[in-house]
Amino acid sequence: MTGWHASDHLVARYADGCLPEADAWSLEKHLESCGGCALRVSRAVRATAAGPALDGIREKILADVRGAVPARVPEAVPPAHGPVPGAPDPARPAGSPVRTRPRVYRWPSAGPGAVRLLWALGPAVRGAWLPAVLLVAVGAVALAHGGGIANARPWLLALAPVVPVAGVALSYGPHADPMHEITAATPSAGLRLVLTRTAAVLAVSLPLLTLAGALLPSAGAPNAAAWLLPGLALTLASLALAGYVGLRTATAVTGGGWLCAVLGPVLTAPGGLTDELGERLSRYLDGAPAQGGWAAAAVLCAALLAARRPAFHFLEKS
Repeated sequence: MTGWHASDHLVARYADGCLPEADAWSLEKHLESCGGCALRVSRAVRATAAGPALDGIREKILADVRGAVPARVPEAVPPAHGPVPGAPDPARPAGSPVRTRPRVYRWPSAGPGAVRLLWALGPAVRGAWLPAVLLVAVGAVALAHGGGIANARPWLLALAPVVPVAGVALSYGPHADPMHEITAATPSAGLRLVLTRTAAVLAVSLPLLTLAGALLPSAGAPNAAAWLLPGLALTLASLALAGYVGLRTATAVTGGGWLCAVLGPVLTAPGGLTDELGERLSRYLDGAPAQGGWAAAAVLCAALLAARRPAFHFLEKS
């Protein structure tokens, strides 16, 4: 706890819901360690139109908790020097009641930092997406070394850029998070939460798929890390486009566009599928011009994403 405390104007703006996102996040962090400011904010929120609804929710939660807490069992409080249990206490007059205190039940709980982190990551590191990433990575290695397929790397490199895009689509929205309505109403929602979950998706998929690609035979395919910039550019493009058409539609456009551009011509080629795929991926991924183009695309998409930041306050609200 520091010497700084929230001003009345700041508390009033927070209660009305018109405080900017960064200021609201800073105030919430301060409330974790300042009981006085937390009490003032609570009173200010109760004075708004949301007060009666919050009171009803509070009473319902307290009623459920009271029904779940076991009955309190009184236990005798021994004197400071503790006489033998069951022996009469010479300091207590005969016939006076024994002093008792209720048994205190402590429920295990995580700290505020752990709760905030788990809430922020949310569905990005659970659900069907994480097993799918493991299936792609482990399956490719198993096919190459156990199935005798010497040219599995091109197929992994073709699928790898859309894996984080799919993870982004599955990490934010009512289809992915059962608590999305509550999450979307908090000051920390919007682009901040989307980027947090996107970072969690990238932190899992990038090293895992790159390691899997390194374990596969090259067979003339691009190197195992050649897909990283394209994957990042497609992810940023999905986020930038989401400000216009929504997250799921944006990821379907970018991920589907990549698969059509890479796999479409290969499926209609007269020669071998894998050889044709390796040549096409080499044109898309190998060399400084190709990687420089993907880097420029990533920077451009990041700039567009920053410009569309206000749109994320209304993203996937329903």
